[in-house]
Amino acid sequence: MSHDLPFWKYKALARLSKEEWESLCDGCGLCCLKKVIYEEPFEVKFTQVACRYLDPTTCKCRDYGGRFNSREECLPLTLEHIKTPGLMPKSCAYQRIYEGAGLADWHPLLSGDPDTVHQAGISLSGQMISEEGINDEDLEKYFLQDQPNKSRRRKKRKA
Repeated sequence: MSHDLPFWKYKALARLSKEEWESLCDGCGLCCLKKVIYEEPFEVKFTQVACRYLDPTTCKCRDYGGRFNSREECLPLTLEHIKTPGLMPKSCAYQRIYEGAGLADWHPLLSGDPDTVHQAGISLSGQMISEEGINDEDLEKYFLQDQPNKSRRRKKRKA
């Protein structure tokens, strides 16, 4: 069956091919930030502390092909992660599609430009710090003021 619509408009996330799933990633790097998860009541707080393999400027993984072997905390993103409230940023394409919102206008699949995620102020390019030398017990010192898993205003950055 042929479709005139892009795959994300007619396919459920669970039915995407590996290539389609990967292409939905907007490259913001927010899922690679350290998070503090509180159990009672359940809450997820994002920090500005990024995985040591995440380039803080490009928001790309320096070991993308081997990321699941390089570090225990790096897990393949699954539908279960997306279904867990607060675990993913509200801007995340997977989250938006799961919630029925569709892709944002700055998403690279719509804009044709991988830098629009940075130009739109969605990523934290240049604002992240590496986890190296930071103890997990100190993560609360690095909470983001604007939590990406809550609704937030888009801030355009100067080029």
